[in-house]
Amino acid sequence: MNRYEIIIYWSNDDDCYISEVPELPGCMADGKTREEVLKNTETIISEWIDTARAEGRSIPVPRGKLVFA
Repeated sequence: MNRYEIIIYWSNDDDCYISEVPELPGCMADGKTREEVLKNTETIISEWIDTARAEGRSIPVPRGKLVFA
């Protein structure tokens, strides 16, 4: 399991849960249940990291809980 913060919320427009990983730009997933969106997020985080490595981009170190104003 990764150590990146994951934000999960319900989207009425999409009729599903959406997740975002703020430390990994563009890293998002969806799912009909919280369990499904979390599983999909773990998969997409791995794919995001694999793609970054393949393209020679830096991979952010997980910072833990982020603070928003």
